[in-house]
Amino acid sequence: MKQVLYLTVAIIFFAMADSVAAQSGRVTPTPTPTPDDTVRIDTEEVKVNILAFDEDDNFFRDVRPEDVVINENNILHQAASLRRLPANVLIVMDTGGELRSVKTLDQTRKTALAVINALRPEDNVAIMQYADKVQLMEDWTNDRERLHAAVRRTKFGRRSVFVNAFRTATEMLSKLPEDNRHMVLITDGTDSMTNSLDRTIAFRNVLSTDINVHVISYAKMEAAVIEPRTKALRNTPPPKAMPDEIAATLPPGVRDNAQSPKIGPTVILDRKHLQTMRQRKADLENADAAMLVLTEDTNGTFTDPITFDEMFAKAALIAKHIDAAYVLTYIPKFPLSQGGGERRIEVTSKRPGLVIHARRKLVIPSER
Repeated sequence: MKQVLYLTVAIIFFAMADSVAAQSGRVTPTPTPTPDDTVRIDTEEVKVNILAFDEDDNFFRDVRPEDVVINENNILHQAASLRRLPANVLIVMDTGGELRSVKTLDQTRKTALAVINALRPEDNVAIMQYADKVQLMEDWTNDRERLHAAVRRTKFGRRSVFVNAFRTATEMLSKLPEDNRHMVLITDGTDSMTNSLDRTIAFRNVLSTDINVHVISYAKMEAAVIEPRTKALRNTPPPKAMPDEIAATLPPGVRDNAQSPKIGPTVILDRKHLQTMRQRKADLENADAAMLVLTEDTNGTFTDPITFDEMFAKAALIAKHIDAAYVLTYIPKFPLSQGGGERRIEVTSKRPGLVIHARRKLVIPSER
C-alpha cells in the first residue's frame, strides 16, 4: 500500500513540475538518444528455392508472393519476397573408383556437358572432380567454352573420396553470396575412404543451408552388372577375358578359343571375390537410397537411369528443374535463433494453373 501511495505522489509531482515549466514559457529539451538507448531488432528469414510449372510441365513465369502458400511444421506463413535469379550450379563429377563396372570418365564428361548445355546462358557454373582427391577444375563462370574445357581436363583416378567432395562442395556453395544455389552430383555415391556415418553427417549438414542437391546416379546400372557376380553358381557367361581389339590380333585358332562362349553354368570358388562383389552391390544400394532421401530433403531432383541414353535425357531434366526455380523468403513465426530441431517446409500454389514443387527439411544447428 505504501508503494502505491509513493507512485501516485511521484506522478503528481512530475505533472506539477511540467505545468510550472509550461507556464514560465521554458521548453524542456528532449534528451539526445545515446548508443545505449538504441533498440536493435534482428529479423530472421528463411530462403527456399521453389520450382514453378504450368499444368503442361512448362516453366511458369510471373509468379507473385501472393500466389503461394507456405507451410512450416503445419503453421502457415506469408511470403516476404519472391525473385527469379540466375542459378549458381556446382557440378561434381565422380571420376574414380576401383570397382567400377559401368561408370566411365567419358560418360561422366558427356553427362556433365549435357547439363551445362541445357542451362540458361546467364547461369553461373563451376566444375569439381573427385577421385583420389578433390579438385576444382573451373571456378564460377557463365563462359561455356571455359566450362567445356574444364570438363575435358578431368582425369580418372583409382579411388573415390565422395564424402570429402560433398563436404567441399557444400562449403564452396555456402560461401557464395548469391542466392539460388544448386549442387549436381554425377556419381555412384560410394566412397573408398569413409563409412556411411560420415556420409550421413555430411548430408545432414547441408540441410542447414538453402542448397538444392540434384543427383544423376550410376548406382542402378552398376548394381545390375554386379548382380550375377554375387552368386556362386552363374548361368550367365563370364566377362570377356580380353578386349575384342586384342583378341583380333591373335592367330585364328587361338582367337576362336578366346572368344568362344562357355556352355553351361559357372561355379565360382573364390569366396573372397564373392564377398567383395556382394559388399559392392550393398554399398551401391545403400548409397542410392541415401542420395534419394537427400534430394527429397533439399527439394532436388533424383535420377537413377538404367541406360546411358536415359542418363543424357535426365541431365537435361535436371537443368530444366534448376531453371524453373524462384527464390522465396519468409519470416518464421518461431525464431531460428532458438536453435536446434528440424522444420519441414512445404510450399504449394493457390493460383489456378500454377504448380509448385517445394519441399525441404531445414535443420537448425544447436549453436546459433
